Amino acid sequence: MADLGRRGLFGAIGAAATKKQTPVRPPYAADVSLFGTHCPACEGMCGTACEEAIIKFDDRHLPYLDFSKSGCTDCEACLEACTPDVLCDKMQPIRATVRINPVKCMSWHDVMCFSCKEPCLDNAIAFKGLFKPEIDTARCTACGFCIARCPSDAIEIFAT
Repeated sequence: MADLGRRGLFGAIGAAATKKQTPVRPPYAADVSLFGTHCPACEGMCGTACEEAIIKFDDRHLPYLDFSKSGCTDCEACLEACTPDVLCDKMQPIRATVRINPVKCMSWHDVMCFSCKEPCLDNAIAFKGLFKPEIDTARCTACGFCIARCPSDAIEIFAT
């Protein structure tokens, strides 16, 4: 591996941090490619119907989930409001993976914080002792409630 030097190292870290992520789309989509073909012409009723107001729209009018203030209750309101029937599969969960970044997490730095565990109704967050929370991917539904509650912005979500 080549020696990047200090400037190169921090430049690489900054580039990785600003890398554009794939947005997390609303649940219930049998085929995610339908978002690009059907949603731009839609009136965005899924966003209006969302009880938690987490469905937002990008510049191409494609819906995505914004977990900065709340999470998905799986209420199916967006499914019922979807007029082009992009959202039509009640069994399809949110397609995302959630992970805790140990560098940002206060608990990983020996501070007692259970902010992520408290809103998790699926008990998908377990602590090794009092510290070091980990997400059980088999239990996590990617609802996003833990993301909004984390005071150090340590919980990351990635579309899958």
